[in-house]
Amino acid sequence: MSIVQNFFKETLDENGRLTDLQVQWPDNFNFGYDVVDAMAEETPDKRALVWCNTEHEEHIFTFADIREQSNRAANVLLKAGIRRGDRVMLALKRHYEYWFLSVALHKIGAVLIPVTHMLTTEDFVYRIRSGKVRAVICTPLDEVPEKVREAVEELDADCLLWTVKENVPGFENFTEACKHASAELARIETKATDHMVMYFTSGTSGYPKGVIHDFTYPLAHYVTAKYWQHAEDGGLHFTISETGWAKASWGKLYGQWLVGSAVMVYDFDNFEPKQLAAVINRYGVTSFCAPPTVYRYLTRKDAPAVPSVKHAVTAGEYLSEEVFERFEKQTGLTLREGYGQTETTLLLANFTGMASKDGSLGQPSPMYQIELLGKDGKPVPDGEIGEVCVVPKDGKRPLGIFCAYLDDEERYQKVWRNGVYHTGDAVWRDEDGYYWFHGRFDDIIKSGGFRIGPYEVENVLMKHPAVAECSVIGVPDKLRGQAIKAVVVLGPGYTASRKLDKEIREFCNSELAEYKWVRMVEFVDEMPKTISGKIRKARLREDSVRAAG
Repeated sequence: MSIVQNFFKETLDENGRLTDLQVQWPDNFNFGYDVVDAMAEETPDKRALVWCNTEHEEHIFTFADIREQSNRAANVLLKAGIRRGDRVMLALKRHYEYWFLSVALHKIGAVLIPVTHMLTTEDFVYRIRSGKVRAVICTPLDEVPEKVREAVEELDADCLLWTVKENVPGFENFTEACKHASAELARIETKATDHMVMYFTSGTSGYPKGVIHDFTYPLAHYVTAKYWQHAEDGGLHFTISETGWAKASWGKLYGQWLVGSAVMVYDFDNFEPKQLAAVINRYGVTSFCAPPTVYRYLTRKDAPAVPSVKHAVTAGEYLSEEVFERFEKQTGLTLREGYGQTETTLLLANFTGMASKDGSLGQPSPMYQIELLGKDGKPVPDGEIGEVCVVPKDGKRPLGIFCAYLDDEERYQKVWRNGVYHTGDAVWRDEDGYYWFHGRFDDIIKSGGFRIGPYEVENVLMKHPAVAECSVIGVPDKLRGQAIKAVVVLGPGYTASRKLDKEIREFCNSELAEYKWVRMVEFVDEMPKTISGKIRKARLREDSVRAAG
């Protein structure tokens, strides 16, 4: 495509593997105008988005449709007073309006904040307050408007509120407003260095941190889509992710459209393998990306075949070699793993044109110089565990690496110490140059593809009157990768029992989003601690594994 040539110069080896990528962009690069609108101009009738839901509704949108609908959405936002730099939160599940609004926000220079619909009122309070959110646009389903309204009222915030599709008291109907808005929009000047998107991602202490990317971020996902996911020009790519997570940006929007692939969206609530396979087969999905949890279900004996899929990838948590082998036996496809963070784009992967090693993170993307560094800041030899670090090739922040933490320059400087970006992930490299995940240097839990900070759960646990002290850890789980376990020291007058175990879990889970639910509780007399009094989570994990096996 001629549009791609405007930004990328690729060098491939004899196996078709990308060995070098030169990327250029204008100072005012804006994905909305320079990619979406350019595609609409060059190939207006080309498929961009294929959407269906569990109620058998279907919509297929071309690039011309996306241009028109994003322009209408932009005009609604502008009329309401949303301007460049304003922060707008979207909690839209997998509704197709998300794609119109994301592009619209980019076009007017506002900051997109995607969040999951599973958030509690307290979660919304924190994000709206810390993010200084100017507007919230949400699904009318799952009591999300009620939670948003409660949060805004608690904060007494001056925040515009919209829903899509349906009328909800206290909210404007964005879908209706778009029907009456102009489909024409003159270009609004933005800068490539402006803040474009902010994700809230869990940390090891405190509430989730805001990770901010600038307008060059979409360009970095070209490699993600073309050389890992193998999204094809004219193909149909399907990434299983709700729009509230950074994974949606990895697989449902930027890179896929840059390579000319349509995006498949299945709007569902409860994962059902047969329904998922039926959607893949009905629409002819050509490339597929899902967390390991999904592949565990898809490789069961009664899983339907998906013959249209040519390439499949995974990321996000541990997947056993057995599942890799079963998937290849059932489909004939090599399942290729990749690695990156909310703060980055794809750093490591089993890329096109190279042999794939089951269970490995693959090798570095040509976009990045990756080194494994020890505690002394020096490279570690093959076979030894080090931290994945990104070393700038020219002294500048690499394309696709985030530009700021929300209101936390100290944390930003900490991860960028000594001129390199520190991921906090422990990895070792084999003699063939493949990287293998060992764990986090911190205490982040990854369960069912979700990233969970222990503090978020511990903060709720401590509200229960029986809990004197607690610590939350991730323990191995066949389906989820990790399950959330609470280790609890009881207060005076309370005795450990199954009844109390159940009561504490139900109390805690009633106040947490479902993906943060505590799955098990262990009562202990005291916590293992450091000399300074900090709970030794690593020791708790070791004890838990030892007790289980």
